[in-house]
Amino acid sequence: MSDPVYPPLSPLKTGVRCRCPRCGEGALFQGYLTIRKDCANCGLDYSFADPADGPAFFVMSAVGIVGMIGFMIFEFNVHPPIWVHFVVTLPILALMCLGVLRPFKGWMVAEQYFHKAEEAVFSSVGKHGEGYGWRGQAERAAREQARKAD
Repeated sequence: MSDPVYPPLSPLKTGVRCRCPRCGEGALFQGYLTIRKDCANCGLDYSFADPADGPAFFVMSAVGIVGMIGFMIFEFNVHPPIWVHFVVTLPILALMCLGVLRPFKGWMVAEQYFHKAEEAVFSSVGKHGEGYGWRGQAERAAREQARKAD
C-alpha cells in the first residue's frame, strides 16, 4: 500500500494555525507549547521538530521593540506614575509575548518541515584535514592521479 501524496502547504499558514505541516489538519501542539509526538490525522512523526529557544528569542525581541515604543509613547504623552506601568504596561507586554509565542513556534516547526532542516554537520575547511584551500586541491589531484595510475 503506497503512502498518500500530500501537496506542499504554506509553512506560514499551517504554522500560525498550529496545524500539521504535512496535511494541514492535525494539531501540532498538545497543551500550550508542547509539541505532539505525531499527527493524529496523517501520522507525521514530529521528532524532526526542534525549534529550541528560537521562538522565545524572536518573540521577546519583537515584542520588546514594539512594547518599548508603546511604553515611550505612553510615558511621554501621559506621564503616569510608575505603579501604572506595573499594573498596565507589564501585563500587556506579558500577554503580547504569550499571545504571539505559540503561533510563532508553530511557524518555525512548519518551516523546519518545509525546508527539511537537519542537525548541522561540520566538515574541515583547512588545517584539520583535507581542506578546501590550494593544499587540499593539490592533495586531491595527487590522489586522483594515483587512483588512475592503479
